[in-house]
Amino acid sequence: MATSNGEKSLIVSFGEMLIDFVPTVSGVSLADAPGFIKAPGGAPANVAIAISRLGGRAAFVGKLGDDEFGHMLAGILKQNGVSAEGINFDTGARTALAFVTLRSDGEREFMFYRNPSADMLLRPDELNLDLIRSAKVFHYGSISLIVEPCRSAHLKAMEVAKEAGALLSYDPNLRLPLWPSKEEAQKQILSIWDKAEVIKVSDEELMFLTGSDKVDDETALSLWHSNLKLLLVTLGDKGCRYYTKGFRGSVDPFHVNAVDTTGAGDSYVGALLCKIVDDRAVLEDEARLREVLRFANACGAITTTKKGAIPALPTESEVQSLLKGN
Repeated sequence: MATSNGEKSLIVSFGEMLIDFVPTVSGVSLADAPGFIKAPGGAPANVAIAISRLGGRAAFVGKLGDDEFGHMLAGILKQNGVSAEGINFDTGARTALAFVTLRSDGEREFMFYRNPSADMLLRPDELNLDLIRSAKVFHYGSISLIVEPCRSAHLKAMEVAKEAGALLSYDPNLRLPLWPSKEEAQKQILSIWDKAEVIKVSDEELMFLTGSDKVDDETALSLWHSNLKLLLVTLGDKGCRYYTKGFRGSVDPFHVNAVDTTGAGDSYVGALLCKIVDDRAVLEDEARLREVLRFANACGAITTTKKGAIPALPTESEVQSLLKGN
């Protein structure tokens, strides 16, 4: 329910925020890049800003370095209307950095600087539990599961949110180079699988987690568990598939001129959470859920039409104009 003063309910996003350094020209290797532009990112932070930009209420929980970049990122959250009450600053570790190459097809390759970065050092005793308890939706990824103490902080935050009645939302957001091995990534991503009620995976993540070479209903449903209310498989420029206890189907994509896929999945998730936070009944009403997923697809599509994640995240009016034009 929305709070009594008409404010929207809070969505808390947990995990990492970092700076991507993106080459000034597309389609080159990191070594050949003539220069780099700072692009703030990190999937959970992108989701929080996506929600806020669509008119929702969002907070971010995580740890940044007590350095210029860390304070810059906290400032970006605040400028975008995201509560920064859940942010801690680490005096001993730097804010995480990633160097990202944009291939000529708009897909990305990553090189990370995290040894260790501040986000990995968030401890359970540093969590803002009051903020987490006030969440109606608690959203997270899997990068925060890679190392301690952040893993324990993640598990504690999930438990506290769940006890307080939040809907748990999970987008594994696989970044293989950050994990010690493929096996460890698969094991840890699946270790919290049965806790989430809404899960979104990409087609590539579906194949990785199941070991299948097919992206079909059977493969997707092998990831189903009894606590799940909605499983989503995003198919890039081919739209998405949805699975619930009572029905399943697919929603067509919007065709746009994609220049950079960064943040498209985060935009999609933010849109979905924004639409269901005060209306969980949508998850049991196929016609309305399809409308929500069409809206989410539109958000994802618009995000690919500009460089960088955060600048490309759309407003409600931008989404409505794409929906009306189709």
